[in-house]
Amino acid sequence: MTKRLLLCYRRMVHLNMKRKIICKFTILQKYLNSFWNNVLACWLGKSINYRQLSHNQSFPATTTSKGMPSPPAGAEMASHGGSTENMAATCCCDHSKDSSENVVALKISLLGDNHIGKTSFLRKYVGKEKVDEGLSTKGVNQMDKTLCVKGTRISYSMWEVKGDASGPTQIPMACKDSVAMFFMFDLTSRCTLSSVLSWHQQARQWNQTAIPVMIGTKFDDFVKLPLDLQWTIASQARTYAKALNAPLFFSSATYNINVNKIFKFITAKLFNLPWSLERNLTIGEPIIDF
Repeated sequence: MTKRLLLCYRRMVHLNMKRKIICKFTILQKYLNSFWNNVLACWLGKSINYRQLSHNQSFPATTTSKGMPSPPAGAEMASHGGSTENMAATCCCDHSKDSSENVVALKISLLGDNHIGKTSFLRKYVGKEKVDEGLSTKGVNQMDKTLCVKGTRISYSMWEVKGDASGPTQIPMACKDSVAMFFMFDLTSRCTLSSVLSWHQQARQWNQTAIPVMIGTKFDDFVKLPLDLQWTIASQARTYAKALNAPLFFSSATYNINVNKIFKFITAKLFNLPWSLERNLTIGEPIIDF
């Protein structure tokens, strides 16, 4: 009986010591993460307050056109409440050119290294039938898409800065007057993630008010990596996004993961539309952090 009590006592002592070690390790990890966030925040400068377009100013009273075609095949449908579903249901409208005075024109910039999937991301959102309609010049690609949201037509002009040597020279043209800037990186290439800070610093020289969004591409390849490497990359991406004061999305143009959702988020943000975006921090799933 005495031996059993001693054995139980030793097990309890061992478990208590193990819990204390885990607790201290967790506290140390939180401290290091907090310290790294402060270093990045100090390096990037103070947080910026971004302007938002008011609902009344941005939505003139118009009537939705009849006979709207359905969204393109494979488009993501919202499932987070009625307001979002209504917004998604009126997207991808085909409009005549004689009512251009009722269009709200908005500009979005896409920045990131070369070969990370920016063009594929844009083509997936714009639609395969419009792949060749964009304007491609040295250092920048430009594509357009018009949406119909609650009876108002919104024309997004999307400027993709190329990641080659000619790209950085086009940052002023691409970023000026943008309402949102997408800082993109390849989830399978950590060097492209590190480059996000440089792209952000250059873009902010020409635009201090655009809403920042951080986007990791090629999620379909990312999930093939070992779980511990996925956790490391996801943790670093979340730290960078926090330093940039930007929401973070993991996406895949191949499987249309979070592509449409990102633009729905921006539209809701710009026009103060109610949308309860759900956070997802589960490793192995497309992360959404804000």
